[in-house]
Amino acid sequence: MKRAKRRGKARGSGTLAADFTRGMVATGLLTAVQDRWVTGAEPPAPRTVLRHGLQGGAALAAASVAADALRNRDYARLALAVAAGAAGVVMIEHLLNPAEEPPQERPKHEDPHG
Repeated sequence: MKRAKRRGKARGSGTLAADFTRGMVATGLLTAVQDRWVTGAEPPAPRTVLRHGLQGGAALAAASVAADALRNRDYARLALAVAAGAAGVVMIEHLLNPAEEPPQERPKHEDPHG
């Protein structure tokens, strides 16, 4: 009976969607305002703010699930939450981080040293 009450309190503090939203807003705000008053600093691109916000949301949601799983000694759920959080962060990075230009090919008659 006590375990059910504890779970209810932990769930009452926020759902997974609420945790994601908290992490997204907090990280997005930090990214948007950090270093704004440094001389010569440019504001971050909106895509960067979005990418960091989504990654922060995914990380906080995964951390919340992992903490709940650890509290309940559900180690399989703990490992799954960490893996899902890492996969989410990497996927967002891959989708929203602009790809670098591929290096230009050297003419075949040149060696790597010029």
